[in-house]
Amino acid sequence: QVQLVESGGGLVQAGDSLRLSCAASGRAAGSLAMGWFRQVPGKEREFVAVISWGGSSTLYADSVKGRFTISRDNGKATVFLQMRSVKVEDTAVYYCAATSKWSVRKADFGSWGQGTQVTVSS
Repeated sequence: QVQLVESGGGLVQAGDSLRLSCAASGRAAGSLAMGWFRQVPGKEREFVAVISWGGSSTLYADSVKGRFTISRDNGKATVFLQMRSVKVEDTAVYYCAATSKWSVRKADFGSWGQGTQVTVSS
């Protein structure tokens, strides 16, 4: 089992930048693909970005492509989501997740953090 703890959320203004972190611990934490999802009340949790265990492959949702960057530091067992030019519609609870597959489907992610709130004001 992998334990995930997110941090870095907060209140920012539209156009600002913010970096989320996800610290992973537990067995095989460094060998898993890691992803970020987000959820707003009343809506399904949606895919944001995923990075392969080695960091060489990434995928992004169209809504964040070109603005968000996912990266990882396996030495520190940490995954980051750099958010730039944030928009009001980026407001959500952001979740870090881990998977043994290469996938963007939340059903394929078996380990989840508790989430961190990101609020973007206009």
